[in-house]
Amino acid sequence: MDEPGLNRKVEELVKELLIGLLLVTAMAVPAYAQVRVEIGFQLPGPPPFVVVPGTPVYYAPQTPANVFFYAHQYWGFAGDVWYVGPSWNGPWTVVPPMSVPAPILHVPVRYYPVPPPPWRAWRADRPPQWASHYGREWQEEDHERHWRDREERWERGDGKGCPPGLAKQGRC
Repeated sequence: MDEPGLNRKVEELVKELLIGLLLVTAMAVPAYAQVRVEIGFQLPGPPPFVVVPGTPVYYAPQTPANVFFYAHQYWGFAGDVWYVGPSWNGPWTVVPPMSVPAPILHVPVRYYPVPPPPWRAWRADRPPQWASHYGREWQEEDHERHWRDREERWERGDGKGCPPGLAKQGRC
């Protein structure tokens, strides 16, 4: 075989090998589908959070929405749907009712700045009546217990504070 023919064969073999490697690499990389959800409210900045007495949950009383902070995550409740996000402004992901942590579900109605209309007839000092949607089996998971004991202290003066992630970034 002459040299130009051999070079063409080697080039074709290298191309096939590269295409094969690209295909194998593309299939080996896991593809993640992420859903970003807009939940109908925008917060202009990080809201001040206040601890819900007797719980490891914080709420944002001065927001136009039901926003909570618990276990390093932000939780929103709007339109009978729960959302979770890594930041006060999302991105938000819809959470199935059975996946909402028990301490959040135990927050009394009075700590929801925008309670749904039916809740207005409920006792403000009690948690919402979740049983119809959430069943009676929800409870605090082992990894959720004693969360406040493990969390660094970030309360300031009158109970208002800044979540640890934002405090470390100097954002509040």
